[in-house]
Amino acid sequence: MLKGKTPLLIAISLGLVAGLIAWSAVKKREADVRKGWNLVPVVVASVDLSEGTVVTMEMVSQRTIPEQFVTSSVVKPDSASYIINQKVLVPVQAGDPLLWSQFETTRAAERLSTKVMKKARAFTVDVKGSASVGGWVRPNDHVDLIGTFKDPTLGDQVAITLLQNVIVLATGRITGTTNVNLVPEGQRDYNHVTLLVIPEEAEVLALAQELGTLSLSLRNEEDVDMGVERTAHTSIRTLFDGQRMALLQERRKSAIVFIRGNVAKTEAVE
Repeated sequence: MLKGKTPLLIAISLGLVAGLIAWSAVKKREADVRKGWNLVPVVVASVDLSEGTVVTMEMVSQRTIPEQFVTSSVVKPDSASYIINQKVLVPVQAGDPLLWSQFETTRAAERLSTKVMKKARAFTVDVKGSASVGGWVRPNDHVDLIGTFKDPTLGDQVAITLLQNVIVLATGRITGTTNVNLVPEGQRDYNHVTLLVIPEEAEVLALAQELGTLSLSLRNEEDVDMGVERTAHTSIRTLFDGQRMALLQERRKSAIVFIRGNVAKTEAVE
């Protein structure tokens, strides 16, 4: 049997352990209750807004609300400029947070024709997934177009660079001036892109889409070199004979891209 002060010390120790467990449980409960109640700033109406009101800077203000009530549909202060001079579609009471869905979308009023240069044309091509560089192609990017077809003479599949350094006008319904915040998230993905080409190039693309598939390769906007030979192409034969691949490898070695920090540079190999 335990004698002396030992039982008392054990009892005190157990009591302390039980107290710590209870204290931890209470603190965890408090944290769970407070979770999501951190205050974050949002844009609210400073006056009552009737349907059709064109919002001005004087009609909006900023206040904080619990973050659990803030979703992507709520206008944040850093995006407030996008709703200025926009019409509200529904009445809004003073103090209510402003939502993107309450405004006319600027893209609805956009006219793609205003972005087409004189003597040029806007032409749309179908692309999905990897055909648009995994969806990384954006308006104002510069791309090359690669067509994959069946050679009518030899019956082989061939890939040909059809056009080089083409400007992307739009991806889906989004242009370079579209306020993406006003576009529902489900409508930001795209399966087609619109390109700025000349009429004769539009003919090439129209026929190419009928004969095969088109893919985009993304280039740096400062890279304007038209380095691909017009007569060059890749076929099953060139893949397996190795001669063209060896030539391309040597060409790639002449301009190796390396990364230092976040900067990509090109350096010629001696």
